Amino acid sequence: VEEVKRGLRMPLPQSAVLGAKDLPRTVLSDHIEDRLFKRLKQERQDRAAQERKSIEEVPGAEGLVVRVVSSVDKKLEVKPRFLEIFQEDNYPTEFPYKSKAVLLFQKIEGVEVCLFGMYVQEFGAECSYPNQRRVYLSYLDSVKYFRPEIRTVSGEALRTFVYHEILIGYLEYCKQRGFTSCYIWACPPLKGEDYILYCHPEIQKTPKSDKLREWYLSMLRKATKEEIVVELTNLYDHFFITMGECKAKVTASRLPYFDGDYWPGAAEDMINQLRQEEDDRKQQKKGKTKKIITKRALKAAGHTDLSGNASKDAMLMHKLGETIYPMKEDFIMVHLQYSCSHCCTLMVSGKRWVCHQCRSFYICDKCYDAEQQLEDRERHPSNSRDTHTLHPVDIVGLPKDTKDRDDILESEFFDTRQAFLSLCQGNHYQYDTLRRAKHSSMMVLYHLHNPTAPAFVTTCNVCCHDIETGQGWRCEVCPDFDVCNSCYQKGAVNHAHKLTNHPSAADRDAQNKEARQMRVQQLRKMLDLLVHASTCRSGSCQYPNCRKVKGLFRHGMQCKTRASGGCVLCKKMWYMLQLHARACRDSGCNVPRCRDLKEHLRRLQQQSDSRRRAAVNEMMRQRAAEVAANE
Repeated sequence: VEEVKRGLRMPLPQSAVLGAKDLPRTVLSDHIEDRLFKRLKQERQDRAAQERKSIEEVPGAEGLVVRVVSSVDKKLEVKPRFLEIFQEDNYPTEFPYKSKAVLLFQKIEGVEVCLFGMYVQEFGAECSYPNQRRVYLSYLDSVKYFRPEIRTVSGEALRTFVYHEILIGYLEYCKQRGFTSCYIWACPPLKGEDYILYCHPEIQKTPKSDKLREWYLSMLRKATKEEIVVELTNLYDHFFITMGECKAKVTASRLPYFDGDYWPGAAEDMINQLRQEEDDRKQQKKGKTKKIITKRALKAAGHTDLSGNASKDAMLMHKLGETIYPMKEDFIMVHLQYSCSHCCTLMVSGKRWVCHQCRSFYICDKCYDAEQQLEDRERHPSNSRDTHTLHPVDIVGLPKDTKDRDDILESEFFDTRQAFLSLCQGNHYQYDTLRRAKHSSMMVLYHLHNPTAPAFVTTCNVCCHDIETGQGWRCEVCPDFDVCNSCYQKGAVNHAHKLTNHPSAADRDAQNKEARQMRVQQLRKMLDLLVHASTCRSGSCQYPNCRKVKGLFRHGMQCKTRASGGCVLCKKMWYMLQLHARACRDSGCNVPRCRDLKEHLRRLQQQSDSRRRAAVNEMMRQRAAEVAANE
């Protein structure tokens, strides 16, 4: 850098390397960027005014780029034991949603560094209740390299200001698209684990749950001032208890069901536990007393129908409530639209009936009509002899659907946070020092611009050194047999098959937009062909390459070598099947091994969620023990 400044070295022209700005722009990324830059300009002006300087004299955040790097349709399958309880209520078996990954880059010392990332789940208007029009902020991560390290006029770090503005910008975007609520689980990562960015700097402390919660609430208070957020509550207060004049039923079927969230996994464990306890009671024939106590407790809590599945629902809510209550403030419910004070539905059309005498009392058209049928003494407010007048307010500006104007953005490495973490861990793309963060970010951008490039570094089978792109030789017959130029030229290679030269980076020509678009089209054609061939029964099918794929299917059934043994055809087949399984949304899919592969991916996700839940439960046990010891 010093040599470049003194003119002794010519820097690489920026056009030679595709950076964060060259990644595809979307409506979402433009919305967040526009808001962020306006707010940063205002913040810099406020700081300059406070210090009585011109705006050029005070430092500001520069070189920031926000991009959506993954935007794909997915389906969340409801866990089987939970589904059994609500099968009579026509509870959905699955919830379609869009998963998105958003990254923030900043140019530091001439290199774009990835500083912040978040994964979100968007359940649109077409999704079934209780997930309809809801958003889940599933993972958020950052590394502490933001420049400049200064404080705003309000006293918070400029870094915090920027991250808050990205989140507020996203909530504003969701509100404009017609989403009604956002859910946040304020859960810090376990010690030694990372959410999105691999290996954080040692100077960066992992926040405790109360600090993280306050960080989110501070952001949400800003959004409330701008009227982006209209109400703030938590999962427990909104769904587990009836407050004020609330008439909504306390049932697990009302809880929003998100991928990787705490309660769906905890509920499945509890249903298993309740079944086990019931089986034990039957065997011991001592169940009557216990069962009566349980039902009596549930009746005391206001549950009237305790027959069959209703009893299981009530017991599940009772146990879930007991577990969630001590940490209820960590499960943040953000309402972007007003919630009806009677039925708790988030209102999206018609009128909102407001009481000017009571604080935060609003009801929907349906509940207002029901209210008019009541006698005066039973009307709002229920705890007073007076009757308050309700005034209508039209609900305007809310789209009928939540249609996304952005195209699908597929990225093999950002499809899930685990996929990105695996890429980083496998290649040591670490963020524990600024130097490493620069390299890791450059490689992340390289993979985003070059989806066809090998995901992992190739090593020489002779000297075991890494082989640079275009600097080696490969066997086309044997799997994973590569040698570097040096060993090849020395004649140190004794191999039975012919070796071919690695294609260079220039030969790949993957750094141009047309090549990337062509690859996406080819992948889609290939996956369509796979689905067609798995259902086709015609011996003389005219569909292009159908016979070839059927031949691959037959080969896979008969091959004794398999992909693990190095069969090239099997490896090709597995690659296609894995790509298909990741994108497939059909629960009754006929593509070979599709269900097995989806089950494998589901188990990996389940293991990660279980570890996260176990850590939270352990943290709560330790906190309870500390409280007990202090008493």
